Amino acid sequence: TSSSILECSRFGSIDSQRCKKIKATASVTISRIRTGGMTALKTPDNNLISFLGSHFKGPINPISISRATASYATKQESYQKYEDDFDPSELFPPVEDEDEEAGDSYMNRYESYQKDTGLADAVQTGTGELNGIPIALAVMDFQFMGGSMGSVVGEKITRLIEYAGENSLPLIIVCASGGARMQEGSLCLMQMAKISAALYDYQSNKKLFYIPILTSPTTGGVTASFAMLGDIIISEPGAYIAFAGKRVIEETLKIKVPDGVQQAEYLFEKGQIDLIVPRPLMKDVLTELLQFHGFQP
Repeated sequence: TSSSILECSRFGSIDSQRCKKIKATASVTISRIRTGGMTALKTPDNNLISFLGSHFKGPINPISISRATASYATKQESYQKYEDDFDPSELFPPVEDEDEEAGDSYMNRYESYQKDTGLADAVQTGTGELNGIPIALAVMDFQFMGGSMGSVVGEKITRLIEYAGENSLPLIIVCASGGARMQEGSLCLMQMAKISAALYDYQSNKKLFYIPILTSPTTGGVTASFAMLGDIIISEPGAYIAFAGKRVIEETLKIKVPDGVQQAEYLFEKGQIDLIVPRPLMKDVLTELLQFHGFQP
């Protein structure tokens, strides 16, 4: 059987976020692992991704990702060039964070989550095979800051979508998120539009196939963007899917939200999602859908 290649140089893990200079860099080692026809990523601390009812076993062929600067952010060279070419005392002083303590607090938490989870951020991206069918895959992890979507998460997903489009790969995104990472302000909110625009090109212009898989919880800005833009939207049984939480709605609008209206089964009845699939059956269902849409091993 042919083995897939993880094209991490294109959309690899970004190891840290520095809001002041709006820069992200990475240096991480991942390993390719295989199980039952599917190839996925292994986290640095030997915790394996559990997905599609599979249990990955043993690392194969470690792949090292070189240190890189995220293309979406202001690069250090151009940032330095600005400081060299302009006199900040002429009109305006350099803009600094007004709340240094808050910024430091966020970075401390960010680095703490990296250390505790062994993850670079709340999503892992790569390519692999699903029963022999090449796919592009993103898996969000709720353990990392509630799976929140910051600028790094948004950039990695966008790069994955663009890569899938360039290589005519079907796209699967496993959603597990509390929404946008509000500590990053407008940068995190921008990711909703950026990912949606990339998906429009992928689906409408390149005519390719995208499946989001909604796990519990899928909420906030993730629900309001790429989680609901799939050609076929799949959910796990009993998944909590919402934009605003029940308590927020009740306290804001002063109304009583009925029980169960933010669960997968209710949304399926109303036509908001297309399929409810238990995890042990997910792999076979995805394989059938991909083959039906013309993707073969």
